[in-house]
Amino acid sequence: MTEAPQRVEIWTDGGCKPNPGPGGWAAILRFGEVTRELTGAEPATTNNRMELTAACAALEALKRPCRVVVHTDSEYVRNGMERWIKGWVRNNWRNAAKDPVKNFELWQRLLAAAKPHEVEWLWVRGHSGNPMNERADELATQAREALG
Repeated sequence: MTEAPQRVEIWTDGGCKPNPGPGGWAAILRFGEVTRELTGAEPATTNNRMELTAACAALEALKRPCRVVVHTDSEYVRNGMERWIKGWVRNNWRNAAKDPVKNFELWQRLLAAAKPHEVEWLWVRGHSGNPMNERADELATQAREALG
């Protein structure tokens, strides 16, 4: 009998100031009583790239297949994974207007990172008092500000 996949909760955030400009990202992973925080920054990027990078890093940090709930305040990330990505792949990474998909290398990375897992994408309103989303925002901001 195979063991049921373990459930991991993830909160992600990313942003730039200004956009585009220096950016930071953060992911918080919670498995049972264990919490792990991941952060990173880039000197020249966009909000969307940082949101995608946070989700990629979080899923890549998982060591075995899991049931995952990703909480994101990015409708771009959630809609991309739930609604748009199948069409993009089918259309060779072209959008409905037949233009190349922006950030397609990060979308490919996210698709690969999500593949071993059962992932549910939940949108949460940013800056609305959700403690884990607020913490992810704080960590992403600190990562960006640490660039100097």
